[in-house]
Amino acid sequence: MNRIPQLDPATASGKTQQLFDGVKAKLGIVPNLFRVLGNSPAALDAYLGFSGALAGGVLNGRVREQIALTVAETNLCGYCLSAHTFIGGKLGLTEKDITDARHATASSDQTDAILKLARNIVLQRGEIGDADLKAARSAGLNDAEIVEVVANVAINLFTNYVNHVARTVVDFPEVKPGEPAATACTTHCGCES
Repeated sequence: MNRIPQLDPATASGKTQQLFDGVKAKLGIVPNLFRVLGNSPAALDAYLGFSGALAGGVLNGRVREQIALTVAETNLCGYCLSAHTFIGGKLGLTEKDITDARHATASSDQTDAILKLARNIVLQRGEIGDADLKAARSAGLNDAEIVEVVANVAINLFTNYVNHVARTVVDFPEVKPGEPAATACTTHCGCES
């Protein structure tokens, strides 16, 4: 049960209603996380703006989803793990890609380095060592990619923490941290598969 209410898009008003309408137009639904964020239109607007800006960055959608999976597993955020398993599947990540990302690994050396950097940023609260940065650069990451890894970690920490505080009800096929992922449903129909 949520500790912070999920607002109903049908009864929302003002700025929250405008933001919900934009989310629904883009996703077809207003996920529970956004309904919780809607309690603060400023927080929801900030999240949407930050997310939109990162979508125009140098890291593609698949890599951003892999980072989100790494961060969610590291922070034990079941809501984000479930959401990003679903979204990653929609973007073409295989079950192996998703499982690997949860463990901060990838078949591509560059993506592997990105995920390891992301996990180390979370675990070390941003205080990574010179060796971590050198490893990222040795794998071919440039400064723009490194900065965007930090930005993607930050936005995912934000949603992880909101979900931890709110105990947001999972409205995606559920995936629990520390457990193997179930085959992700690709229709977002509310089924349990």
